[in-house]
Amino acid sequence: MMAVHDGRARACARLQCSGNRGAFPQRRRRDRFAPLAVPRYTSGLRSRRSQQLTPTAVNTILAEIRRVQAEGRAVVSLMRGEPDFDTPAHIVEVAASALRAGRTRYPDNRGEPGLREAVAARLERDNGIRYDPASEILVTTGATLGIHAALQALVDPGDEVLMPQPIYDAYRSPVVMAGASVVPVDATIADGRFALDATAIEARLTARSRVLLLNTPWNPVGTVFRRDELDAIGRLVVDRNLVLVSDEIYEAITYDRATHVSPASLSDDLRARTVLVNSFSKTYAMTGWRVGYCAAPASLLDAMFLVLQQSSRGPATFVQDAAVVALTGPQTCVAAMREEYARRRARVMAALDDVAGARVLPPEGGFFAMVDVRETGVPSEEVRRHLLHEAGVAVVHGAAYGSAGEGTLRVSFASGGDTLARGLERLRAGLEKL
Repeated sequence: MMAVHDGRARACARLQCSGNRGAFPQRRRRDRFAPLAVPRYTSGLRSRRSQQLTPTAVNTILAEIRRVQAEGRAVVSLMRGEPDFDTPAHIVEVAASALRAGRTRYPDNRGEPGLREAVAARLERDNGIRYDPASEILVTTGATLGIHAALQALVDPGDEVLMPQPIYDAYRSPVVMAGASVVPVDATIADGRFALDATAIEARLTARSRVLLLNTPWNPVGTVFRRDELDAIGRLVVDRNLVLVSDEIYEAITYDRATHVSPASLSDDLRARTVLVNSFSKTYAMTGWRVGYCAAPASLLDAMFLVLQQSSRGPATFVQDAAVVALTGPQTCVAAMREEYARRRARVMAALDDVAGARVLPPEGGFFAMVDVRETGVPSEEVRRHLLHEAGVAVVHGAAYGSAGEGTLRVSFASGGDTLARGLERLRAGLEKL
């Protein structure tokens, strides 16, 4: 009896200390497993790790856009990274047929064999890299989950992940969630493009450096890493015992003479320490389908698979059937979308060609253009807010992607037609009033 009495006394003391004074709450039979009515302080219930996470720049700006629209003002968005094309009809039809055929049960957790074989064949055909579909290909619910799985499998608390900046800000969160630290490597603007030198990466290495994360074509800046640049970076990765996570989701969208090179294709040594990440979202306008893949040596992929199977069964079976046809079917749809993006890219450059204090850095790949507004002397977030509130057009400020992006704006041409025309008209007018 003394133990029970002491336990109740301690519970009362806890309640009183928390500000909930009074008698010990009377028990009810139906509530006997209910928690004590202690104050709920949000920060005390969340993990420290979750408190380190921040909203992405796009989501933060979207909230601001909604406030502007609530005031009755129209906003044209040149911000989002989603193709405005419909998924090609032959891909949709395969998914519909698979549904009617009952392809609705759990998929193979590594990915349906047919899709892994199609991915391996595509990588050998287009990228010049051979992977075993049984042990070196992993199908994921989009590229985002592939990056999460890779980082969870590769880093421990206290490790460091290097990445260039400016870079897509959502890369930071999976690093934090894995308990590691982001080490930014500043890129520089030279010859009309953002460039990253291997010596700059080397200068940021420490004994805790574990992973280098690259994105080519590079969001947000539009740079497509050249073979000689990747050769130098690849040698550094091998010599310093790093693992390269290579996000290549924009690989099919390149312009002029720019050509996508997969780092893993450069040498056997680099292939042995590279995780290639890709998806169907940008190439085939399949953002909502949530299907991607990773390719890596079996030892790395097995670790990623262990991580992945704790939280995901993979994309739906009928979605994977459609993805097979995306890879193996006609690629004229990919070429047509790329040609349309090229026309939109030209419109962006022409629209801002003679705006004082603004210069478009011609994107080599992807569907974003960086506008250099450093000559204005106005911080990029202030420029963005001016454009939103005074001109009614939404873009992303370069500083959102790291301090090396300060003085630039990211302008999306993922949407075309009237949206792009009105957005560029407002963008030009807003920049001219700075």
